[in-house]
Amino acid sequence: MLDRPALLERLLPIVRDAGELIMTIYRSDFSVRGKADQSPVTEADERAEALILPALAALLPGTPIVAEEAVAAGKVPSVGERFWLVDPLDGTKEFISRNGEFTVNIALIENGQPTLGVVLAPALDRLFAGAVGHGAFIEDAAGRRPIAVRAVPEAGLTVVASRSHGDASALDAFLAGRQVAELRGAGSSLKICLIAAGEADLYPRLGRTMEWDIAAGHAVLAAAGGQLTEIDGAPLRYGKPDFANPHFVAAGTAD
Repeated sequence: MLDRPALLERLLPIVRDAGELIMTIYRSDFSVRGKADQSPVTEADERAEALILPALAALLPGTPIVAEEAVAAGKVPSVGERFWLVDPLDGTKEFISRNGEFTVNIALIENGQPTLGVVLAPALDRLFAGAVGHGAFIEDAAGRRPIAVRAVPEAGLTVVASRSHGDASALDAFLAGRQVAELRGAGSSLKICLIAAGEADLYPRLGRTMEWDIAAGHAVLAAAGGQLTEIDGAPLRYGKPDFANPHFVAAGTAD
């Protein structure tokens, strides 16, 4: 039987080390290249992934690791009931624009669902972590404290939307009929974590994402009492052949 809380604690230093490496590059005059799909990649993405992969291999020997840059290079392992999903630098566009809203993401997938995950925003000094069935927490300048989703305030929903991607008209159509108090922009997987921390209520994603983009945030949200589903409410599964996600919605309470 896997001791998920203990495994989560052993995962934190790996994520922190990757965050420190990324911040060293963030403060330098780094270069940007385009991948085959025209998305940007930096030295930070590649070096952080090179740090994370052997550390995860030592943590759970024999467990497949699906990592963004490795997949881009054609290294796609076959996955079974349990595997890791890694995005070494989610929000590369945020990293390049130096707005601080980029994250390191690692999640463990079991039977198609994320069961534990860590999301670190190193430039913001905010780490979100959780294990499903064992709760979620945040670590920041104030230390560690538990987090949980909130009931929707009387004033209405705080909705988070992508800062670098998104379809405004599709979002307006999705929100029609809902009482929205505030619409906030945020980068990377932070949007899901803001819901887990009770700082926002709803995140509809009406565009393309990959499994490694959202798995760690999904784990934190589920551990904090929230949910992430396909738009029609069906469970969002992991380990799909192309690792691409359908449109989805993350929510603190049943929508």
